[in-house]
Amino acid sequence: MQPLQFNLFQQLAAGGAGIWVIAALSVLMATVAIERFHRFRMRAIVPSGLVDEIVPLWQAGRFEELQQALARHESVLAKAIRFLVANRARWPAETLGERAGELASRELRQQQQRAYPLAVVATVAPIVGLLGTVVGMIEAFHVIAFTGGMGDASLLAGGISKALVNTAAGLSVALPALALHHFFRHRLTVGGLALEEQLERVLDACVRDGGR
Repeated sequence: MQPLQFNLFQQLAAGGAGIWVIAALSVLMATVAIERFHRFRMRAIVPSGLVDEIVPLWQAGRFEELQQALARHESVLAKAIRFLVANRARWPAETLGERAGELASRELRQQQQRAYPLAVVATVAPIVGLLGTVVGMIEAFHVIAFTGGMGDASLLAGGISKALVNTAAGLSVALPALALHHFFRHRLTVGGLALEEQLERVLDACVRDGGR
């Protein structure tokens, strides 16, 4: 007798509506992950060498060149420094630093929010899989109740298979989504610390010493 071949696609197709929901969640996870890997890099928060470039220009009063240098960078740090430059004569140094910190914090929260769907997928996918598992077990016991097939394992195979496939599918999507969520959260934390350090450098070198 030839051994039965396991067909993953047939098993998934038999998993019911829950599999389609999990598939949609996996597409959402992949889309968000690709976008974040492409756009959320350290240079999007703190470009290397930016502070070393703009501090001498600020201290020399060459603000037109400074603005041109900042225009070449679309990063959180560049936006915060542009704010400092634009409002350098409007507020005292401490107030200016606080306002720039608030702007940077808001930008970082926006970056975090864009990765939030990964947390949603990590939470929802196993719950959908559990729901599919419960539905599969209900179908299995339904077979027992209406066919008297307690002793016939083949009658239970469909419901049990559906239950296990949903569980496996939900966990297979939730685990990488959770890992990616923590990965981007860690990157945001590291970037936030570096951003705070670089902003302090600019404030100490260009604002608090009266170099306006």
